[in-house]
Amino acid sequence: MDIIADRILNLSESETLAMSRMSRELADKGHDVINLSIGEPDFDTPEFIKEAAREAMDQNYTHYTPVNGFAELRKAIVQKLKRDNQLDYTENQIVVSTGAKHSLANAVLSLVNPGDEVVVPAPYWVSYREIIKLAGGKPVYVEATLENDFKIKPEQLEEAITSNTKLLMINSPGNPTGSVYTKNEMSGLVEVLKKHPHVYIVSDEIYEHIIFDGTHYSFAEFSEIKDRTVVVNGVSKGFAMTGWRIGFIAAPGEIASACNKLQGQITSGTNSIAQRASIVAFEKDPGEIVELREMKKAFLQRRDLLLSLLKEIPGMKANTPGGAFYVFPDVSDYFGKSDGKRTIQNAKELCMFLLDTAHVALVPGEAFGDPDCVRFSYATSTDRIQQAAERIKEALKKLS
Repeated sequence: MDIIADRILNLSESETLAMSRMSRELADKGHDVINLSIGEPDFDTPEFIKEAAREAMDQNYTHYTPVNGFAELRKAIVQKLKRDNQLDYTENQIVVSTGAKHSLANAVLSLVNPGDEVVVPAPYWVSYREIIKLAGGKPVYVEATLENDFKIKPEQLEEAITSNTKLLMINSPGNPTGSVYTKNEMSGLVEVLKKHPHVYIVSDEIYEHIIFDGTHYSFAEFSEIKDRTVVVNGVSKGFAMTGWRIGFIAAPGEIASACNKLQGQITSGTNSIAQRASIVAFEKDPGEIVELREMKKAFLQRRDLLLSLLKEIPGMKANTPGGAFYVFPDVSDYFGKSDGKRTIQNAKELCMFLLDTAHVALVPGEAFGDPDCVRFSYATSTDRIQQAAERIKEALKKLS
């Protein structure tokens, strides 16, 4: 009999973390590995945020915090939602957690009963599937194709919803695709959701500040569904604060109270110093933060560079992502090809081939619900992107 509980045995290891681990192991052996598998800005946290953390330590903000976060931080989030998203919330509708992943888990565990169905557009972020499984829910995947810019259509959503559907989990800008839903596209989905008042929405907006064209919209901006929408966001991506581990939900009061109750038994309040630093991050208009503007400018340049380089590699088919820092090309043209030693059967085997042969780490699309693709993260320098593309191009020439 296994000593480990079934809920853990049934969990899959995060493919993104697994590829990062394997790339580190290869680097430890002395190889020059280019890691394009990790979803983390390669920029430092802005200085004014770090200064706020130092001041917090000097002022002895080193004790337990309220479970749902400092009142000052929740107030700053309320103001941010009003300023940036035209959304009205109260401080009691905000729950601050240890990263947006924690916020997502809180929301799903608070809403989903065993057997409930959760609609998930695929490709999806790797942890959605596993968090739903932990709650005992049943993921229902809706295929969003490369041809449709990896976005689902209203008729697909309608077809996926049943009387057992409890939740829709949706991410814009998206990981792994970088796709951004327009307001018109959201409106089409909202028209479907209006007909199904038993379906709640988790709107994952962690890449809000990394959009290259157009504007970010939240599903909570649609008054018809706001009272059953949970907004998830944080500081990790937009403010280059991945290690600070601050995320939050903005939700109807009953859901916020449930998440607060759950969190009180699992982690209690999150890091006090990181919370104090996040106050100043949210208080400042993102358009006035020079570091954020420079980061987004760099990501746009890198996106365009990577797309141009991928066009030079036969068999790589990619869309043009509107945000985040990923490209998710279809690589199925290489399935069935061989270098004489091994035959590539799927995207995972192609990623392992490129890691072994080119020393470039990517993440296979199976992890995100699309087995024909691989994820490139361009959160690294233009020189490394150029080198990675050259190595991949040369390695793939060995397959026929």
